[in-house]
Amino acid sequence: MEYRKLTAEEIGQLEQQGCTAEDWELVSVHPEVNVKYIRATRLSGQCRIGRFEKAFTLAGGMHKHSGLFHVTLHNVTVGDDCCIENIKNYIANYDIEADSFIENVDIILVDGETSFGNGVEVSVLNETGGREVTIHDQMTAQEAYMQAMYRHRPVLTQQLKHFADKIAKSRVSDRGRIGHHSTIVDTGYIKNLYVGPWSKIEGAGKLKNGSLMSRQESPVHIGYGVIAEDFIVQDGSQIEDCTTLSRVYVGQSCTLGHSYSASDSLFFCNCQEENGEACAIFAGPFTVTHHKSTLLIAGMFSFMNAGSGSNQSNHMYKLGPIHQGALERGAKTASDSYILWPARIGAFSLVMGRHSSNPDTSALPFSYLIEKNGETWLAPAVNLRSVGTIRDAQKWPKRDKRAPEGRLDLVNFNLLSPYTIDKMVRGLDVLLRLRELSGATSDTYTYQSAKITHSSLERGIKLYRMAITKFLGNSLISRLEKTRQLRPETSVGEGDWLDLSGLIAPHTVITQLMNDIEAGTVNCYKEMNARLRETHRLYYDYEWAWAYRLTLRFYGLTEEQLAQHETLVRIIRDWKAAVVGIDEMLYQDARKEFSLTTKTGFGFDGNNSTAEADFAEVRGQFQNNPFVTAVQEHIRVKSALGDKWIARLGEEQK
Repeated sequence: MEYRKLTAEEIGQLEQQGCTAEDWELVSVHPEVNVKYIRATRLSGQCRIGRFEKAFTLAGGMHKHSGLFHVTLHNVTVGDDCCIENIKNYIANYDIEADSFIENVDIILVDGETSFGNGVEVSVLNETGGREVTIHDQMTAQEAYMQAMYRHRPVLTQQLKHFADKIAKSRVSDRGRIGHHSTIVDTGYIKNLYVGPWSKIEGAGKLKNGSLMSRQESPVHIGYGVIAEDFIVQDGSQIEDCTTLSRVYVGQSCTLGHSYSASDSLFFCNCQEENGEACAIFAGPFTVTHHKSTLLIAGMFSFMNAGSGSNQSNHMYKLGPIHQGALERGAKTASDSYILWPARIGAFSLVMGRHSSNPDTSALPFSYLIEKNGETWLAPAVNLRSVGTIRDAQKWPKRDKRAPEGRLDLVNFNLLSPYTIDKMVRGLDVLLRLRELSGATSDTYTYQSAKITHSSLERGIKLYRMAITKFLGNSLISRLEKTRQLRPETSVGEGDWLDLSGLIAPHTVITQLMNDIEAGTVNCYKEMNARLRETHRLYYDYEWAWAYRLTLRFYGLTEEQLAQHETLVRIIRDWKAAVVGIDEMLYQDARKEFSLTTKTGFGFDGNNSTAEADFAEVRGQFQNNPFVTAVQEHIRVKSALGDKWIARLGEEQK
């Protein structure tokens, strides 16, 4: 766009409309500008002003024409069809793009060079430092995980920091940007803030040194009373209602509100944080807390739901807040739970009560940790038969609010994967060894700092075997649906697997990536991210390589034996029994939600029949419950699938 100087007539009209300029020669305008829409405006430094042809329609049906009204601008570019009105102090060193609406703001400025929150170091997990993550506006949960958790590889850490610093340096500028179609109203202090297109800031208190990575498909909203400093907010996220952030990264489509407070913390995609407090946490995808009394501190979480009053302590001894812990993916805390760090809770486990003995149950996933008389009791694998676990696994993909294009974090939603099944295999071995060492008739067993009853141990052995059988059958049938060649095309995937805050991947693949970063073969963020995305894309190829080897080991087979039809039929029969068995447990667990006890509180001012009728109106009938019907349908579909393959293999054998 070629801007022009103001004419003498335009300058005269502006001055009559209460406008002044430090030097009118430094002001340039759109060739078609109508200066009648510039009133009571003071200009200084280099200013460029677009044309004003558009009127904004506000809530309630009010219209406001674009223009500059009661504004002070210093070194500012105003795009076409912007409405800027009632700026109490001034706007300095900003490029305001077209169709933006700014009203009733105290001050908006860039003061010197800034990187807009890029390059800020966030001290996660250890408040005293040592696991700092350098944030930037392209960061993924996987990169942050490697930055934080691989400090024992200093060359890797240095290279990852170099990648982040390089991006931060590319963002350095002495001018800010307010993207097109942005709205900033009733806001106080804004300094060194990058505002992406379609952002909406309403009533914020203070926003300093940050970036709002908004876009049209998924705008960012910052609400009333929000105070944030040294931060980055990704697209689709909403920060509301007096939330306070300090040195915080907020990933895509997160919601933080109701006076939530967070410092030195990372929140990745689809987190929901309300009412409570966070300090030095690594909140992986779908970390959720809704309660005012909940404190999350110095912990790593993902797919986690924190109950009211959940708390952790990172002061085990007297050297300060140096301890950390982890709840692996899918873990939950019940109301008033407490964990003394250091501790590590296995995937998809439930923590109830207070636990001060530093438990490590990572080898026993899907368990309950229960406090009884001040001691930690463990019920291995029992969460495999819980309706809540399956419901969570079903709802996470449906609650992914990110726009389809441009997703940063790599998220694998699978409940059963090489990561969790490998833990079950180890857990099964743990339980069998406990039974062997302590005797099959022992009343209780001790593992780490937890106690396990005899019945819990036997049930855990049964459930782990069923889940492993189910996973192996799933993988086998998926392979048969694609090809009759069972031997994997690759050995990649054999061995241990990792969960990099949402990305489930073979240890060997991630280790090779890290080696290449250290060696300089991967020398930029873009290439590293491409490798991670390729790993995510190839998940099912890698999964079969792993499942194939486990199938041979679990059933004690050779490759030749596995290829035989009768062996495949036996495995599929076992799979069908495991699937139906687990589903029947889920069915019975769901029935508890419709028991007589759960109807307490229904049918006020009536008798038992009134309670039944009231309950049915509110909660519905058991047989019509969507989850119950889904379980029944799952049993039908999987049984039919198993029967189909048993029949097909039987025919081929003839």
